[in-house]
Amino acid sequence: MTTAELNQLYWLNREIEIDQRNLDNLQRANGSPEEIAGLQAIILRKQERCIRERARLERYIADIPDSLARMIFHLRFVDGLPWQQVAASIGGNNTADSVRKICTRFLERQ
Repeated sequence: MTTAELNQLYWLNREIEIDQRNLDNLQRANGSPEEIAGLQAIILRKQERCIRERARLERYIADIPDSLARMIFHLRFVDGLPWQQVAASIGGNNTADSVRKICTRFLERQ
């Protein structure tokens, strides 16, 4: 799996957030029912895709043999944390660079 594939859940969640803000603005501005329904349908499809994407990521991560790498991958790609927060969550004097390197090295070996 590539880094781009791993990041899809993050970007999909960001898209949903933007669409939801747009929907909120549209509803406050008394947008047409067709526009509102159309945007709601788009959000619903993206949410369904998000569920599938999360399941795919979780299956991939579950197959990682190293528990530290599994935790790093989950925090970064499922929870969407920045590297600094991943390192803080892992603890053990890990830095953002060290957890990023663990991830990068694992992906390079695949």
